[in-house]
Amino acid sequence: MKVKAILLTFVLIASLLAGCAPQPAPAPAPTPTPTATPTPTQTTPPETTPDVVTTASIVDTNEAFEKAISSTGTWIICTVKDLTFNKELVLAGEFKNGKKDESGKDIIQRKIALYAQDENRKVTARYNLTAPKLTINSPNARIQSGTFKGDLYVSADNFQLVDATVDGNVYFTTDKAKSTFKMDDKSKITGKQEMKK
Repeated sequence: MKVKAILLTFVLIASLLAGCAPQPAPAPAPTPTPTATPTPTQTTPPETTPDVVTTASIVDTNEAFEKAISSTGTWIICTVKDLTFNKELVLAGEFKNGKKDESGKDIIQRKIALYAQDENRKVTARYNLTAPKLTINSPNARIQSGTFKGDLYVSADNFQLVDATVDGNVYFTTDKAKSTFKMDDKSKITGKQEMKK
């Protein structure tokens, strides 16, 4: 009986000491990567693939749009409604879209996406961007699948209209900007196209 009591006492002391021994700190939980949560009226933003180089800016206010088109903005600017400005706008800066060309170089691109699309990349809504003047200073830029209402001034090379309308004039400020300009057969310009240096 004494042997059992002594043995039981040792077991009790050993378990108390084990429970009081310092334990290693648990590893910190990984920080979740933030993701954009679409608003109820918004569908998936066009052609946005997350990567570590660039992000898309989904905008629904004038202030957010102006920030996104600035030289410290994002390569793709996706509107989720019509936006109207009473001042001139400038698309500025050179941006990488996170992809590489055949030779492994970063692809420079800028896009104002005036539309929403579904999971099959079918355009489900088109938006209007209205301003007295929009100047394109970013190379390899495009306006896609919506309408810009105002005069467009193109100063950068390789500007494109893709399934888009310019309800106004398009002025080119350099010969190279004019010679490298492209628009697909779904796009249209209601006004004139001319040089304006």
